[in-house]
Amino acid sequence: MTQGTYGQFCPVAMASEIVGTRWTILVLRELAAGTSRFNDLRRGVPRMSPALLSQRLKELEDAGIVVRRRSRRDAGVMEYHLTESGLELAPIIDAIGAWGQRWIESDLSLQRLDAQLLMWDMRRNLDTDPMPDERSVIHFQYTGQPTKSRNWWLIVEPGFEVDLCGVDPGHDIDLYVSTDLRTMTAVWMGYDTVRKAVSDDRLLLTGNRTLASKMQAWLGLSPLAKVARKAG
Repeated sequence: MTQGTYGQFCPVAMASEIVGTRWTILVLRELAAGTSRFNDLRRGVPRMSPALLSQRLKELEDAGIVVRRRSRRDAGVMEYHLTESGLELAPIIDAIGAWGQRWIESDLSLQRLDAQLLMWDMRRNLDTDPMPDERSVIHFQYTGQPTKSRNWWLIVEPGFEVDLCGVDPGHDIDLYVSTDLRTMTAVWMGYDTVRKAVSDDRLLLTGNRTLASKMQAWLGLSPLAKVARKAG
């Protein structure tokens, strides 16, 4: 690992030398969530440079936490997977997230908005069961955001993984979702609800009425949204 040693035999200190480097725990979060390809990992840590991501993955390989192997689906594509020791870290990462959800002030969390990370999380956790048994295209428009992060499209098609696009995919839109990034993040994190945001005119839904009425259900929400909060 790149950081200096703590010089202690304590297992906490020694483990921290491996997983405590900057960004490492977030890379592990993505791997534990099932992301395996380099470009997809980048979408989960959009503020991390590709060079640093490569470095952290190599360090995790050297530590026996990650294994790199060829994809079984796509020839020539390499994937990263957690080893037995890496999988043992998954509940620890979940526990850290639950602690953060329970104790860190929501206002502090909502000062750190990231449209790309939000949409990637939403895409990964979206629940397709309440949605129509046909292709649905949902266009999210975040008012007040820079042009490059203002528009996002979720494409949900039976039999395929949910697709996320940052450029217009050219399909007819079934539902337009217009809101500010803070409101959508608050809904996703369980601090707010779709119904309340719509009632307060902070969230505008235009298009397919079934998709609109069931948005709270298919949105899925953050896996940590159900954690009981201790902070305001």
